[in-house]
Amino acid sequence: MQLTLAVLDNEFTVHSFDENHRPDAEIFEQEFYFIGKTQDELSVVVPSSLSLASDAQEAGWCCLEVLGPLGFSMVGIMARLSTTLAEVNISILAISTFDTDYLLVKKKRLADATKALKANGYQVLAKKSQYQEA
Repeated sequence: MQLTLAVLDNEFTVHSFDENHRPDAEIFEQEFYFIGKTQDELSVVVPSSLSLASDAQEAGWCCLEVLGPLGFSMVGIMARLSTTLAEVNISILAISTFDTDYLLVKKKRLADATKALKANGYQVLAKKSQYQEA
């Protein structure tokens, strides 16, 4: 089965907060955001255009969406994607939702990631108003 990924338009920043921090209201107004909370921290991924007063942050991420929906019975998707990128020394931040998966890669490595994915049989599209070949 050939998977298709789409590059999202925005650049993203990953923020870290104290585990007791309450997410800023502006986060929920974004078209794309991800919030993960553990007993040790609160992590937030938002477009870099949104400035947050976080404890730590790392900007410069691009996001590849695995076009879905993907069923829970589909196994090994993230393993294959992350292995493909690890083989060319590209680190990722993986995010999974009910319907699909997302891979964040540093902007400076996006072209390398796209090349590696295509070389391994994945289709990679640019996500604009319509999908176009990246």
